[in-house]
Amino acid sequence: MKEKGQYFNEAVETMERGDLDELVDERIRYTVNYAAKHSPFYKKWFSEHGINPKDIRTHENLLELPIISGETIRSNQPPEVSDFLFKSVGWEDVYTIHETSGTSGTPKSFFLTWNDWQRYAEKYSRIFISQGFGRGDRVVVCASYGMNVGANTMTTAANEIGMTIIPEGKCTFPVRVIRSYQPTGIVGSVFKLLRLANRMSKEQLDPKKSSIERLVVGGESFAEESRQYLSEVWGCDVYNTYGSTEGTMCGECSELNGLHVPEDFVHMDIYDPIKGEFVPDGECGRVVLTTLLSEGAKSGTLLLNYDTEDTTVVLTRGRCECGRTHMKITSPQREAETFWITGTPFNKVDVERGVFQRENMEYLTGEYEAFLYGGDDEGETTLRVSMECNDFEKCDQDTVSENFLRAFFQFKPGLAQSHAEETFKIIFNFTGPDELELYRVKGRPKRLVDRR
Repeated sequence: MKEKGQYFNEAVETMERGDLDELVDERIRYTVNYAAKHSPFYKKWFSEHGINPKDIRTHENLLELPIISGETIRSNQPPEVSDFLFKSVGWEDVYTIHETSGTSGTPKSFFLTWNDWQRYAEKYSRIFISQGFGRGDRVVVCASYGMNVGANTMTTAANEIGMTIIPEGKCTFPVRVIRSYQPTGIVGSVFKLLRLANRMSKEQLDPKKSSIERLVVGGESFAEESRQYLSEVWGCDVYNTYGSTEGTMCGECSELNGLHVPEDFVHMDIYDPIKGEFVPDGECGRVVLTTLLSEGAKSGTLLLNYDTEDTTVVLTRGRCECGRTHMKITSPQREAETFWITGTPFNKVDVERGVFQRENMEYLTGEYEAFLYGGDDEGETTLRVSMECNDFEKCDQDTVSENFLRAFFQFKPGLAQSHAEETFKIIFNFTGPDELELYRVKGRPKRLVDRR
């Protein structure tokens, strides 16, 4: 059990860079050898590409290998083939089976051994402790306990730390839960936590005066402006985490300036698909990950050079002020939430930044949705942004619109030019509470939808 403010695995988390790189290379060799022996997919993959697994000895060697994708996984499992070719243990060693959401086709299947769960749990244990959690903390988890691994991983991690988990699964739990159990933290999305704060206020429980000491936002990318507003509403720090069923669990430490990557468990490279090459630190690209196993470990599903289709930037590999040496990245953004207009990309986060300008929040709830219409071949593209007002009659629509445009175009000069030339138009729609389209959609709503 660890006391607050310490490390979960200090020897590894504070390891000197040279020693950490050596550990990574050692685990790359074991993992590649494990894949060649136990994974039906990789046995065939090595042969088809003329790769001798024994030649893969360092992380630099990984850069020479082909990249696989989610489609590669789907095409090597039922119904495309008769068996799950990425499964790398016998059924007697499979502890749980998980699937991705399947938003872009057949869900990808993942098989986890108990060994996998122990690694996943340690990643989250490190994150929790780096954020100030420890023994005696009580944390409400507002994440699904179904086929998604996140909630179960946090719950398993809590046992290693001495934390108590309140497994609500959703943020619609009664306010009495906070009054009765006095939780010190909540894990949820920006919007779930804002709605919860609103419900608490209506029931005469000021979020700032509640027992909550810190919030953790995971599962989606978000604008720094929405984080700052959420922090203001709750009167506490808001930490960012990033995770996936594939095993990429990264989290912000107490410094709140980048997410630490557990480099001894997962190796991460950054790839530019347009250039067709890996890029140096400081340049934006897709997260390409490789599972890392220690000597003697087993894995139900392991991945080498897997393109997550999420984009990020490596900020530093130096020692953080918190003492950790594992590299830090910017908050990854889902490429599925990135769209192009007249040669310029923009993401859901760019729209969110415009919505959450501080002056706007005097009038808005923060709930929004945006739709793209038209197309470049028609000579004009329109972005329609709908924002929910606290009080429709009192909302200063001109001020909100001006603030949005200024923030949206701040880092998008190409779109600003297209807007000036009227080939790209932005129109605003303001609604009262509960009038956005997303309230009529089942499941997780898409904030930015391309209807071109």
